[in-house]
Amino acid sequence: MPVKIAIAQIQLQEGQRVILDKISWQEFEDILADLGEHRHSHIAYSKGVLEFRMPLPEHERNKVIVSDLLKILLNELDLDWESLGSTTFKNRRMQAGIEPDDCFYIQNYRAAIGLKRIDLDVDPVPDLAIEVDLTSQTQMSAYEALGVAEIWRIRNGRLEINLLQNGKYGSSAISLIFPSIPVSEGISSFLERSDNLPMSVLCREFRAWLNQLPPSE
Repeated sequence: MPVKIAIAQIQLQEGQRVILDKISWQEFEDILADLGEHRHSHIAYSKGVLEFRMPLPEHERNKVIVSDLLKILLNELDLDWESLGSTTFKNRRMQAGIEPDDCFYIQNYRAAIGLKRIDLDVDPVPDLAIEVDLTSQTQMSAYEALGVAEIWRIRNGRLEINLLQNGKYGSSAISLIFPSIPVSEGISSFLERSDNLPMSVLCREFRAWLNQLPPSE
């Protein structure tokens, strides 16, 4: 007889991941319910493939840095926004689910104010998601199914912007949300310096860098 164990019995160490194949949507829902809201691992699900990953401290620090720099950028431009962090976004019709490292509602910020539960049949997906690819690659197929327009991926210590076009992601030199700001170049340069500077200094210097940019026409 096959041996069955509870998903909650799987103990991941920092930097590890587990991939399970042939997981039905109902099994995915049951696993989420079994694990509850207080787990530390992140999940991604796409058409029967379920991945668990446990972030490293380096992963979390990079995520916080990029999220904080994005908040500075939004605030300096007087743009309203909402963040739902690593909320689970899932859609049965699309057979996809994802927990971003962080996510932001910018164009659709009003829809996220005071939101207690996400129902993607009526609620919009985030306008921008942040992912740190350190020990594993972001499951882009799940994002494609859900239709998140823009993803910022930290890969090899640099920021890569991915835009959804015709149902697939492609790398872009500019952000659709901030077309006049050299986001990729700017944030990448601060990530390169982050091993030697505290986050507080990075944030102050990033704000100064933004204020030194020529005004957009």
